[in-house]
Amino acid sequence: PQLSDAENEKRFGAAASPFGHGHNYRARITLDGNEIVPEQAARALASVRDSLDHKNLNREVPGLTNLPITTEILARYLHQQIGQTLPVNRVRLHERSDFFAEYWSGDRFFLGLQTEFGAAHCLKSEQLSAEENARLYGKCNNARGHGHLYRTEATVGGSFDERSGTLMSFDDLQAATTAALAPWQNKHLDLEMEEFQHRTSTGENIVQSLWPKFDSQLGGRLVRLRLWETANNRFTLRKT
Repeated sequence: PQLSDAENEKRFGAAASPFGHGHNYRARITLDGNEIVPEQAARALASVRDSLDHKNLNREVPGLTNLPITTEILARYLHQQIGQTLPVNRVRLHERSDFFAEYWSGDRFFLGLQTEFGAAHCLKSEQLSAEENARLYGKCNNARGHGHLYRTEATVGGSFDERSGTLMSFDDLQAATTAALAPWQNKHLDLEMEEFQHRTSTGENIVQSLWPKFDSQLGGRLVRLRLWETANNRFTLRKT
């Protein structure tokens, strides 16, 4: 409501339709403290959920009136409401499965997006013998290589714009992560990527090599980068 129609159209595109649109939001709440009673916490969380569930947030929730109902704003609102009865530390709110906002105590906003890329590699270290490589990496040491559908999660921080209710434009975030991964798509990492000509393409080394690619596309605002090699295997780098 604090932007002109043209500014809203430029920032939010189809999501600025006056007829609205819906999401099946999913929130993850992190609490602090050693004396939390699970049953009481469950009731408090359910009460906040029920105050929002199946509502038109722009029109039916008094605490959100005249605010831009972005994922960032809604994450902060959840933090404020839950904080009235529970020692909440962080709220992570997914607008969709691959896109989320986080609000932390101390008025800190973050925005994250998951993006996938397919690639092949062989786990082999030049510093180890053939026997040591086979023992350390097992079937992943197959000389012909093997593939993964890797999933990255880039999280940005920085200055929050109260007028638009955004930390960063979704279109800009999506374009940046896509551009960072474009050279990696459908490549054999050991054979086609300079970063791994003499370096083992482990998940640890991959996420470390991806960090500057993402950070440069995101204007130095990257604060956390995660890489899933499989659904059960994740690597994380954070800005300290």
